[in-house]
Amino acid sequence: MKIIDTKLKNIRSGNYKPSDFIIADAKDADMGGGRRAPGFIREENGKLTEKPASYESYLNKMKEMTKSQMVDVMLMSMTSAERLVNQNIFNNSPVTPAVRLNDTSCIWGLLRHGEYDTHQSRPFATTQLRHAKNFVDLGLYSMTFNKDVDRDVYMLNEYRNFRDNAEKIGMRHFLEVFNSSVINLSIEEMGQYVNDCILKTLAGQISKEKPLFLKIAYNGAKAMEELASYDPGNLVIGILGGGKGTSRDCFELLKQACKYGARVALFGRKVNLSENQLLIIETMRNVIENDLNSEEAVKLYHDKLLKNGIKPDRDISKDSELTDPALKM
Repeated sequence: MKIIDTKLKNIRSGNYKPSDFIIADAKDADMGGGRRAPGFIREENGKLTEKPASYESYLNKMKEMTKSQMVDVMLMSMTSAERLVNQNIFNNSPVTPAVRLNDTSCIWGLLRHGEYDTHQSRPFATTQLRHAKNFVDLGLYSMTFNKDVDRDVYMLNEYRNFRDNAEKIGMRHFLEVFNSSVINLSIEEMGQYVNDCILKTLAGQISKEKPLFLKIAYNGAKAMEELASYDPGNLVIGILGGGKGTSRDCFELLKQACKYGARVALFGRKVNLSENQLLIIETMRNVIENDLNSEEAVKLYHDKLLKNGIKPDRDISKDSELTDPALKM
């Protein structure tokens, strides 16, 4: 049994403790990020350059993180999963391999000159379930509601068809619901809208077709708390990381989300673009399990970096700033 199954059992049974918090390393950026998906090359002293790193370096980060056993899930593209599973990276490991099963157009926003995030999201999937099941039994399915009845109905029909196919082959999934980038709502209103869309979507499903957990943006404490209190034990909420931000943004997001009901964190750029991915995950664990506040966490993280001969990207005063508006509500 992988560690995620034990942790989900504890969460759902009401026996949750901070050590049961699930962390996923989201290394699936190549599904929508283009050449810059692997991040950027760092010099020997740790200084960040503007030269994109290689895909091989991205794979090496996945191997290193998996071997550390500091995360519970490694989320990858199908290409990465095929290579790493065939290398037996996940054999005898508590880390669960997972893949992104669809790449809706809203995740193409990092493609240079594409401007896809200025359009309503369209459902799309490159990955084929019949191939994915040969390597993993857990995948991410993504949706974005846009207040457009025709597009939203089409998207919901695609999700229904996916669930039917996934159930037939024994593919488990977790559900990502993005904030729309094209509808004009305040953070609070977006939280209300997304929460209602999620609950409407899940209400017509029986237990064996439901997602294991959610992956959503943090739209403030009120939105997180109202969703977490809806059906505790059955609806497990995960938080997505969004952009890199400051280290304080990373730790404060984790702190607030956990406080108001999230039990999973699925961070991509906040980990992959950090000075040292193992040290930032280690500090994230300290925030959750040792009740460290975000300012203390920044100090601890900087101290770890300096002790390892790594120069932080920002001085500690800048890195201690909160820049995400949702964290200031």
